[in-house]
Amino acid sequence: MNRQEALGAYRQMRLARSFELKVAELYQKGRMGGFCHLYTGEEAVAAGALWPLRKDDYVLGSYRDHVYLLLRGTDPGVVMAELYGHSDGCCKGLGGSMHLCDREANFLGGYAIVAGECPIAVGLGRAIRYRQTDQVVMCFFGDGATNQGAYHEALNMAGLWQLPIVFVCENNQYAIGTSLQRSSAEPDLAKKASGYGMETHRVDGMDFFKMVAVTERAVERARRGKGPSFVEARCYRYRGHSMSDPAKYRSKEEVAFWKERDVLVKIKAQIQHDFEVPDGEFEEIDGTVRGDVERAVQMAEAGRELTLDEARPYVSQAGC
Repeated sequence: MNRQEALGAYRQMRLARSFELKVAELYQKGRMGGFCHLYTGEEAVAAGALWPLRKDDYVLGSYRDHVYLLLRGTDPGVVMAELYGHSDGCCKGLGGSMHLCDREANFLGGYAIVAGECPIAVGLGRAIRYRQTDQVVMCFFGDGATNQGAYHEALNMAGLWQLPIVFVCENNQYAIGTSLQRSSAEPDLAKKASGYGMETHRVDGMDFFKMVAVTERAVERARRGKGPSFVEARCYRYRGHSMSDPAKYRSKEEVAFWKERDVLVKIKAQIQHDFEVPDGEFEEIDGTVRGDVERAVQMAEAGRELTLDEARPYVSQAGC
């Protein structure tokens, strides 16, 4: 990775962090409603995992989904407008925080049902096989999903059919609010997935470059028709499960320990070590990102909800 690419990665992660912090602020001010799950602290997982993908590859995620869409290149204003429930959002304001989707970015959804994206990844993998292309599916989910039946069914079929899928488990160790040790009979999630005929990896999800190294191999393996892979990214979310979660199940000492390993501080130090980039260049990137986020807010604030007549074509009439 050269100097420009490394700084591009830093910019992606700074955008993810700044966007989520602004969402938290606006949510607390009542500018958006519904459920809201933030990605703060986990930015290196998405940025590193998505790095090797092409534009025509498919991405699926759970309800902690804002950052995937941003890193796939969707305009931050379009994402923010969706969180506001406005008509210029990526789903015309009808999806909201938990159900983002952008067909042009080949991001086919955040899914509110835990592990609900995993069977869909299998369907996409089968479609790729039918079309005989070399596309790849990347499917993100949390550690809590690994206890769901749909998850195990999906991994079994992906392994059986050797589909081009990279399953990325964001193991933030608490699912909603119960520690992994109390919820999974096998806390080693890579070992848990190894029975499904695929390569498995465990990686430090707080390190962008380690994430890239692991997922590059998994993506290339899938692209060559060698079947699926499972990546367990050990990471940590700085906020509670959702905006309504005070996260009292974690100690202050534990949170402080993980914040000392902050992904933005780490990648900045790594880039400065390798390329001798001055602080001023990072400050310039930070300023540009702040401007992008503020413009996103302005776009969202200027928008409006669909009228009932405008929304009606998007609502199923079955049973009415």
